[in-house]
Amino acid sequence: MIRILLAEDQRMIRGALARLLDLESDLVVVADVSSGDEVVPRALETRPDVALLDIQMPRLDGLAAAAALRRAMPACPVLILTTFTRPGYVRRAIEAGAAGFLAKDGPVEELADAVGRVVAGERVMDPALAVTALAAGPNPLSPREREVLATATHTSSVAEISRILHLSEGTVRNYLSAAIGKTGTRNRAEAARLADANGWL
Repeated sequence: MIRILLAEDQRMIRGALARLLDLESDLVVVADVSSGDEVVPRALETRPDVALLDIQMPRLDGLAAAAALRRAMPACPVLILTTFTRPGYVRRAIEAGAAGFLAKDGPVEELADAVGRVVAGERVMDPALAVTALAAGPNPLSPREREVLATATHTSSVAEISRILHLSEGTVRNYLSAAIGKTGTRNRAEAARLADANGWL
């Protein structure tokens, strides 16, 4: 029996997925959580064989939760399951140590098969997502540029970004300028939109 930890912030979807997975004779959901910061504590408590993580979750997203789980329980593979098919997410999932990446709109049989394969040590990737990710190329932004640009999506003030990230205003402007240049956009709003659309943030 394969023991599964399921992390999904939408209660209805989480419940439906849990019920569908439990219908499989060799799968059992031993834990389900609604936020990324719950993943590691619940995994350490329940010792799952595999973790299914959504990307967009409160307090800690699925990609950061995947990286944290890989550090805490290296033997527990992570399968990212999401509606967000942005190419940058696929690359970031791989960088976080995820063993697989699937879109939520696939059949449950495909998900059950993927769970078994990642537990067996294989990598599983939706073919269309893999092609899109390769075609899009790597994320051109540095971690600090991503952080500054992501913060800029929530505030229009350089002074506020500076305060939040504990950086000088000149440093913030330099990072924003670099991000705009690397994305080939005209301003930070366009840079943020493009980076978000590609899953770089």
